[in-house]
Amino acid sequence: MALARADLESLLRVRRLDRTLTTALPPVDPHDDRALAPSGIPSLDARLGGGLRRGHVSEIVGARSSGRTSLLLQTLAASTTRGELVALVDALDMFDVESAAAAGIDLDRLLWIRGHVVTNPGLCGDINQRALEQAIRAFTLVLQAGNFGLVVLDVAEAPTPAIRRLPFTTWMRVQRMVEGSQTACLLVGSEPMARSSAGLTLRLANRGLGIADSGLGGLESGGSGIRFGESLFDGLSVDARIVRARAREREESTVTLNTRAADCA
Repeated sequence: MALARADLESLLRVRRLDRTLTTALPPVDPHDDRALAPSGIPSLDARLGGGLRRGHVSEIVGARSSGRTSLLLQTLAASTTRGELVALVDALDMFDVESAAAAGIDLDRLLWIRGHVVTNPGLCGDINQRALEQAIRAFTLVLQAGNFGLVVLDVAEAPTPAIRRLPFTTWMRVQRMVEGSQTACLLVGSEPMARSSAGLTLRLANRGLGIADSGLGGLESGGSGIRFGESLFDGLSVDARIVRARAREREESTVTLNTRAADCA
């Protein structure tokens, strides 16, 4: 068994596929901007060892209202603040420009690619498959173009069956494209899809919420998520569970984040 594994690992190295698995990699200097892309949230970056690894695939996953969009916007804002170009492949065309600007994203440094996935396609289920394939094609073209500090594929609200039907080799190709580059590659979804050996998964869960006292009504929390009234949304308390994969170990830690909406009044 050991000999067979050694032969397999040797073949993967020759084909440059070894880092799509769980190969142990050397530590990274947390102050090296060429190796890490900080999220801009100090408590999270401290747990991440400085930020997301460049040249690898990481994920933000969580249910609706878990804080994944807030974290995504903050990460994009941190990248554009550093003067980097960023790209977002928005599979369901759900990106809100006003929220992005309020979060501090420099829109002049953002490439926004809008897709279209039908959340309830009825009998035409193949529509989603084609739309997702188009989104991933655009995603890979951006990665091949280079020059981006952060490239994101957001499929968070896409139907789970359509995501699961994508071949796993999709993510292996993505990793090969980004490997060795200065790009941090980020997938956003409702559940884990793929990550490289030095990448990580941030599993988000909403712990609570707050409301700015605007005198315009209330906010209700239901069993399936959060329903907003006409009051101003103040913020979320989010648990971010950090999952790292390695050949001989599985590392997990949790950090609590507080997200706040900008005052647009």
